[in-house]
Amino acid sequence: MSDPTHFFGTADTEIKLSLVREYLETYTKALRGKFRRLWYFDAFAGTGTWSVKIPGKEADFLTEGYPERVEQRRGSATIAIDIEPRFDKIFLMDALPKHVAALMALREAHSDRDILVLAGDANKLIPDALRAADWRSTRAVMFLDPYGMQVEWETLQAIANTKAVDVWYLFSLSGLYRQAARNIEAVDPTKRRALTRMLGTDAWEQELYSSVDQGQHDIFSGLEQPEIRQRHADVAGLEAYVRRRLLTIFPLVLEPFALPVRRRPQLFSLFFAVSNDDPRALGLARKFGSHILKRGISS
Repeated sequence: MSDPTHFFGTADTEIKLSLVREYLETYTKALRGKFRRLWYFDAFAGTGTWSVKIPGKEADFLTEGYPERVEQRRGSATIAIDIEPRFDKIFLMDALPKHVAALMALREAHSDRDILVLAGDANKLIPDALRAADWRSTRAVMFLDPYGMQVEWETLQAIANTKAVDVWYLFSLSGLYRQAARNIEAVDPTKRRALTRMLGTDAWEQELYSSVDQGQHDIFSGLEQPEIRQRHADVAGLEAYVRRRLLTIFPLVLEPFALPVRRRPQLFSLFFAVSNDDPRALGLARKFGSHILKRGISS
């Protein structure tokens, strides 16, 4: 959401980034010295900043006026670079050339750091980058903040298989309930394939939809009416389904944080998932993640 035309509200963007920032700070403090390398992955890094329009104000007899202005604030990539203790290596990925150029400039501005900028489809870049690590001595945090429904299930599976990466995943719940239309007949083959790639199974058709009882026969023609299948899961049900799917590959997935905070139906669900199945690691991650998400709810 680094593109200023793509964020859904300055307050909510600030909350999302503050939750991730707090976890990164806690993470490096807790793990520094316990592992040889700590890495950070930002798979949809944008430009490293995001823009906020500050409305102007007309002067009156009590106060001076001021014009509208645009403020540049730190995005997730810049936040990760500034974290202390530092990450040993930072991977910044994006598919848009203008974003990649901005990330290259960000890397040049921090030439003393080990920052790798990768251009292209995150679903191809992430598995390749993960294969390059020795996960016996490396731990990592990954932030998935896609511009829509780009993250494929195979990518999530590759992350989970490391047993060493914690994930913050901003899931497009609005994308899911738009694609998974109320009537299954409205979900064309292209949408079905997209949903299956994102959810990792075609069983969503049976698990999210059920038949509508219309009676057995048309009383005038005597013919049996065609089956009508409708989605029985509401927005909360869809979110719960996504969490259940994530729990099939991650040993820990906390209850997600809804964004925007004060709008319903929500557009996004911020999931926190842990791939390390060691009980001590799970306990620590649960403690940190739960505390941070609860603080966000009270914001």
